[in-house]
Amino acid sequence: MREFIVEADGGSRGNPGPAGYGSVVIDAATGQTLAEAAEYIGVATNNVAEYRGLIAGLRAAHELDPTATVHVRMDSKLVIEQMSGRWKIKHPDMKPLAFEASKVFPAPQVTYEWIPREQNKHADRLANEAMDAGKRGEQWSASGSMAELEAADARAARAVAEPKPSGPPGDAAAGAARARAALSEGRAADTAASAGSAAAGSSGRRGAVESSGGGAVRAEADVRAARSVAAPATGWGPADMGAPATFVLLRHGETPLTPQKRFSGSGGTDPSLSDVGREQAERVGAALARRGTVQAVVASPLTRTRETAGIVAAHLGLDVTVDDGLRETDFGAWEGLTFGEVRERYADDLNAWLADPEARPTGDGESFAATATRIAATRDKLVAAYAGRTVLLVSHVTPIKTFVRLALGAPPESLFRMELSAASLSAVAYYADGNASVRLFNDTSHLRP
Repeated sequence: MREFIVEADGGSRGNPGPAGYGSVVIDAATGQTLAEAAEYIGVATNNVAEYRGLIAGLRAAHELDPTATVHVRMDSKLVIEQMSGRWKIKHPDMKPLAFEASKVFPAPQVTYEWIPREQNKHADRLANEAMDAGKRGEQWSASGSMAELEAADARAARAVAEPKPSGPPGDAAAGAARARAALSEGRAADTAASAGSAAAGSSGRRGAVESSGGGAVRAEADVRAARSVAAPATGWGPADMGAPATFVLLRHGETPLTPQKRFSGSGGTDPSLSDVGREQAERVGAALARRGTVQAVVASPLTRTRETAGIVAAHLGLDVTVDDGLRETDFGAWEGLTFGEVRERYADDLNAWLADPEARPTGDGESFAATATRIAATRDKLVAAYAGRTVLLVSHVTPIKTFVRLALGAPPESLFRMELSAASLSAVAYYADGNASVRLFNDTSHLRP
């Protein structure tokens, strides 16, 4: 399944005033710009222009591949929070635009992330080009746009100034690939630097550097940078990565369905905690309060996770933030059934689901691949929001296993090889270079008397 990033922006010179929007569709795997859109829309507010940019970006992505997953990045807090369902849409001008945006792709295929304005310059430049064209009495034309060139220059400048990981935070495969590439480049740069030094020795160092365009100096700098990047992020390398963002992953306490081992996802009856589950949450809260390391609490929106988080947060003296990205997989028609009952009723669908992460549970449930895409986007957002801090994420079996799987770079079938008990604690640390370290898994020591 393809994955797109949609970056969108809108502006109004007067609010309301002459307004325009810009949006860009990016291939998440390669970083390549696949489509741009921009338009002068006449007199409108900033928020209307931002929504129009979002709609245009989603439509452009849909034309490329209607089955793709889409991660929307915008610097409009209002649009991101409203489209994520965390803020109510009160303004009458916004409601039809939000509804229109929500209908371009099925909701499970789209995730949303707020980013600082300086990270949204491509779409911002497109919006300004559209407004400039409107001022001239024209419409924006792709042939005259400089937005992509400026975006490429900005990316190159950031890459030179501060090396970035080639994958999202916690993506173990990307982190390992980056380290291998850095080591390989370092060996090549060592050779180039040696050659440059030899040339400098024969004709004078200043003359050699000038005649080669500074290649020897750049090569030596590349060697240092490669060695720094390649250093492990787990504490013994020379590079200081700073304090990681640490996710303490708590599975909710028991519900009446837990001992019966029934499928209980985000599409079922949304059960509350049982008496046992509430006692488990109390024990977790007491244990974490003794440790004193958790600085924030974020929970899935389902009842059992919000109840668990509320009990634990009371021990910690913290508020609970709800994030929809942490919800359990939707198991479709299997909700409330045991594994054996699913085997009896939907044998073919179950076999496909066990063999293929793209397969959906009967009744158009959520595939493990779709869950992984959602969790990866949620991870990246929370790592950015809680950099250097320890945050308790109260979630479910599949999301927690997926956090661990992605951190380890393990294949999808590893989900079936992990045991995760009710009210258990796991932990993953995410470093600034993109690497992750699994520090704890399925700890239930706090539940023992």
